[in-house]
Amino acid sequence: MTENHLDGNAAGGALREVFAVDLTAATGLCSTCSRTFVVAEARLYTRAPGLVGRCPGCEAVLFRLVRGPGRVWLDLRGMTCVQFELPGDS
Repeated sequence: MTENHLDGNAAGGALREVFAVDLTAATGLCSTCSRTFVVAEARLYTRAPGLVGRCPGCEAVLFRLVRGPGRVWLDLRGMTCVQFELPGDS
């Protein structure tokens, strides 16, 4: 059997490039109501162990972001996809 895949380390450069952008200008798609929105339009709740972003249409949870000493947990389960422009790419 021929192996036709690489391990996850091969995505390191692409992921580093992606996570170096301002995501508040990104367009998201709510996985609950299918509304398209700009992430900056999300309703942000801060009275939790971290930040909780909710859909401006249906109030479903879009993302959760929790910071700890030296690390961050980011859960984007409430969004079907996120689209954004990369700096320098036109």
